[in-house]
Amino acid sequence: MHSETPYEITPATRYGDPYYRPATARQPVILPAEIPPGVDWVTLPSGVRTLAYTHPATPPPAIPVSQPIPAWAKTTALLAPTVGGGIAAAGIGLSYAAPGLIAMSHALWSAAALIVAAVTAIPLLIRTARRATGSRGAGPTHITQNITATGLFGRANGTINHH
Repeated sequence: MHSETPYEITPATRYGDPYYRPATARQPVILPAEIPPGVDWVTLPSGVRTLAYTHPATPPPAIPVSQPIPAWAKTTALLAPTVGGGIAAAGIGLSYAAPGLIAMSHALWSAAALIVAAVTAIPLLIRTARRATGSRGAGPTHITQNITATGLFGRANGTINHH
């Protein structure tokens, strides 16, 4: 009997058979647009090319580019020695002026003590002088003042009496 079949029937083989040659399987074709991200073609050490997961390529480290020095940094750098020199000059000047400043501070303390003594002594002298004249003459002077005004915003009139 002869039947028309589109395929050929081959006898079954075993894996242990030294003459076993499996039929080559046709690999499906993958278009480059269908390859997902992170997957790429790689060549194995045996020379076989296959798809495999790959690590994303790291970009090379950025080379630092020299930036121009800002104007404020230049100004600060130029002012630093000037300010330092001014402080040093002030320190030297104070060291030369120290004896005079010490003498001046002693003179100011003496002047302050003289002012305090005058402020306390003058009223005592005046009081003593009044007592001395008060025992010979009449009593103390009395001043009386009378002020009158009419209405809230009226003009005020006053009299002063000496007794």
